Amino acid sequence: MAKLNDTVDVSRGSFRELPFSHPFWEASREKRLLLQQCPRTGQFQFFPRPVSIATGRTDLEWREVDGRGEIYSYTLTHLGPGPFKGQDPYAVIIARLDAGVDIVSNLVHASTEDLCIGRRIRPYWMPLDDGRHLLLFEPDSEVPGK
Repeated sequence: MAKLNDTVDVSRGSFRELPFSHPFWEASREKRLLLQQCPRTGQFQFFPRPVSIATGRTDLEWREVDGRGEIYSYTLTHLGPGPFKGQDPYAVIIARLDAGVDIVSNLVHASTEDLCIGRRIRPYWMPLDDGRHLLLFEPDSEVPGK
């Protein structure tokens, strides 16, 4: 059982906040996950965009979700490029949230045994220098009745 890099602690640079992503980043200061939802279809979307990916309309609403879900897909990186060099091994996952949206992120606080399709995960908020947090994921030991 190999341990993954705990934080994938690389310089992420500064995130340029666009007006339509402001609610997401402000909520991250409090470690809350806000997703955009199309009021016409009920479909959630991530990453924040100025229009609904379902309808192309601008009447998106923000909804808080708990961020729990499961690993839908993953890759284990043994030789990271650029700023990820020396951070290996680390896992890049597609997190399929219970809310019905997929997010590409990293899995932290885990071992290679935790890398399996269907593994329950929850948000881990990595602090950024400006008080915001970056959404990563970690194994969830509390498995809700699903």
